[in-house]
Amino acid sequence: MNVAVILAGGSGSRFSSELPKQFIRLAGHYIIEYTLKTFENNSNIDEICIVANKEYFDKYKKIVKDNGFKKVKKIISGGKERFDSSFNAVNEYKDIECNLIFHDGVRPFVNDRIINDTVMALKKYKAVDVAIPTADTIIKVENSFIEEILNREVLKRGQTPQAFNIKTITKAYEKFKKDENPPKFTDDCGIVKYYLNEKIYVVKGDEINIKITYPADLLFAEKIIQFRSLSYQGKLCDLSHKVVVVFGGSSGIGKEIVLLAKKKNAKVYSFSKSNGYNITNKDAIIKAFKYVLDKEKGIDYIINTVGVLIKKNLEDMDIEDIENQLNTNLKSSILIAKYAIPVLKKNSMILFFTSSSYTKGRASYSIYSATKAAIVNLTQALSEELIEKKIKVNCINPSRTLTPMRVKNFGKE
Repeated sequence: MNVAVILAGGSGSRFSSELPKQFIRLAGHYIIEYTLKTFENNSNIDEICIVANKEYFDKYKKIVKDNGFKKVKKIISGGKERFDSSFNAVNEYKDIECNLIFHDGVRPFVNDRIINDTVMALKKYKAVDVAIPTADTIIKVENSFIEEILNREVLKRGQTPQAFNIKTITKAYEKFKKDENPPKFTDDCGIVKYYLNEKIYVVKGDEINIKITYPADLLFAEKIIQFRSLSYQGKLCDLSHKVVVVFGGSSGIGKEIVLLAKKKNAKVYSFSKSNGYNITNKDAIIKAFKYVLDKEKGIDYIINTVGVLIKKNLEDMDIEDIENQLNTNLKSSILIAKYAIPVLKKNSMILFFTSSSYTKGRASYSIYSATKAAIVNLTQALSEELIEKKIKVNCINPSRTLTPMRVKNFGKE
């Protein structure tokens, strides 16, 4: 039996967060959910044991229930240090013939290849580590001076999982606990190597198998998820009996979405200035939703594609230009979201559109860039607010698209 031991007892002290970092949301889900899902879906994993602070047991139970994780059989108490948590897991399984596969709860991008290679290696070796080459020169420093420059060709950066035959790890921890003056260890392989001098086989890790330790790591993690989404090549699903509301459906991206949704058998309602709905006005949004609800029992998807770009330096912009962009690009999305909540069905979605300009303010795009950055933050905040209502909130950052707004500002490309 292969048991994945998810070490999730950290306090998040280096993260400066009220909650442990495993409960920080990453693209709409807790970090720990990504980790658990990968092990849950891996065919080589038979059981999952979460090692956590007792204070959060109920939270973990809810996560397990909400996600339908069937392999999570135990949630046990962690300890003050990492090795205390590992020791508790070893004690839990020491009388069962199994392998323990220890993994950091806040290392959410572990993949099947790493897990499978680790499990396969356990058939031949009693201890397995995961590591990647170091790209940096490693130096040994004492009193602010270099003592030694190490050969980086033989140096690697350790990751998790780390895996052991239960008898091996039990024996190592028994010796460790009896040692009155043990060295300082940072992982389980260190304990096995020191007390048993066991050969530890090293499986190739992955650069994106990062541990989220500091706030800056979240930025990288968000980008990993974004780049993963680019590889999606699935076909548009059948939308029969789904009610889709598109704001800005008379031209550009909105018009194409309306056509696509109709091809997929959705009931589509399109609202824009051209048919009398100025969505920078709350009354127009309320009127649009009322129109749909007079015909339907609820709405499945609300998509706002309305946007305006006025390409000028700020000093050359009229106040009307500024207000037009703020109202059209940002205020409309806020109002749509506010009045959408009561009319959306469960398991529904609100979808916004951002732009590559959200990542960096550019000359002549100051207001547009600001509004598109705000859309991303609005999406992230609302996705957390509405997750309990079973409403997803997302936004798309499209590549350059042939639309009337694009042609107006950049000509034929």
